[in-house]
Amino acid sequence: MGKKLYVGGVSYNTTEDALKEAFAQAGAVTEARIITDRMSGRSKGFGFVEMATDEEALAAIELWHGKELDGRTLTVNEARPLEERPPRSFGGGNGGGSRGGFNRGGRF
Repeated sequence: MGKKLYVGGVSYNTTEDALKEAFAQAGAVTEARIITDRMSGRSKGFGFVEMATDEEALAAIELWHGKELDGRTLTVNEARPLEERPPRSFGGGNGGGSRGGFNRGGRF
């Protein structure tokens, strides 16, 4: 089974194909993914690369951690598992509170 790596400091101009190609220098890349903002579609500056073996993952960390790709210095380490997060709550209990009526200093 492969090992997933976190890659931080990714240039906004780096494509997933370029990231995959760069990490392929260390071994077989199963997947390369750059995380993007849902609204704008713009890169968030980090991503994940999955290497085919643990040995290739270690080689990729040695090869790329602290090195430059597309003008940015990368941070590469083993990805941590996604932690359980509590469900999001929207509002503040009463929907944000009341601002009062429509009287803005005028007569009723």
